[in-house]
Amino acid sequence: MAQGAEKAGRKLIASNRKARFLYEILDRMEAGIALHGPEVKSLRAGRANLADSYAHVRRGELFLVNAHISPYEEAGRENKDPRRERKLLLHRSEIARLSGEVTERGLTLIPLSLYFKDGRVKVELALVRGKKIHDKREAIRRREEDREVQRAIRGRGRGGT
Repeated sequence: MAQGAEKAGRKLIASNRKARFLYEILDRMEAGIALHGPEVKSLRAGRANLADSYAHVRRGELFLVNAHISPYEEAGRENKDPRRERKLLLHRSEIARLSGEVTERGLTLIPLSLYFKDGRVKVELALVRGKKIHDKREAIRRREEDREVQRAIRGRGRGGT
């Protein structure tokens, strides 16, 4: 999913912009997520945060850890812990493949975004490898060069010399 633009039928709830800078994204996939009613209402209000969250495989099931979904105030005592582990819904074969990638190659599963698709909450997961410091510096340098090029292009269009 492109940053800032939403694909047809998707309503973005939250994105993990920091993940794109800290990690090298190797593979992406879409997963469902098991939620309780008040959590869905809170997500409809856009009250979620994916910073510092990750996914891990335990006993053949995939869980999202540290994702914060704020309590829905009108729900009262039906609210669950905002940072509780939430089960992610993928086919067993996909979970087995991800588990192998994580254990053998030392990769990590990070949520990139949380969105509604056809009325259901979905998580865009990425299989990532941590970037080294020099890779981060390279990304910053490339971004700044792109900005300078865009400024130069805009400057020409205004009738300047």
